[in-house]
Amino acid sequence: MFHRILVAIDGSEHAHRALLEAADLAKLSSAKLTVMTACQKPSALLVGGPVVPPIDMRSLDEALEREHQQLLDSSLEEISQDVSVVKVLAHGSPASAILDQARKGEHDLIVLGSRGRGGMTAMLLGSVSHQVMQRSRVPVLVIHADEGSTAVQAGQ
Repeated sequence: MFHRILVAIDGSEHAHRALLEAADLAKLSSAKLTVMTACQKPSALLVGGPVVPPIDMRSLDEALEREHQQLLDSSLEEISQDVSVVKVLAHGSPASAILDQARKGEHDLIVLGSRGRGGMTAMLLGSVSHQVMQRSRVPVLVIHADEGSTAVQAGQ
């Protein structure tokens, strides 16, 4: 039985599926659900580069923050009113933010989606779900994005 479930979202389809699964689990176990997203500050070089005119990083940060807040707000519309929900807008790298929130919120389950990248792509780009599974002290439920499958992967 779970008491505090954390689900991380990023606006993708696989994260949406994870949100729905986490909400169902929370409802079935009468658990409190925390829905979170992590807003990363973009690098000025990555965004602007040497050829593009300077970018107002403050405006960009504010726009990203608004976008992530809207994502959280719209995600709550998907959840039954029978579920106790808290939303968290974190800052920084997604994997670290998820693990920090899991620890601070004393969550006993983390639910997140996975694009299902394998091999070189995952190794080169990194995988938030993989990082969380490797470093988490609580169980992690990964919902895969494969449209034709309802398979899930659990780990700790």
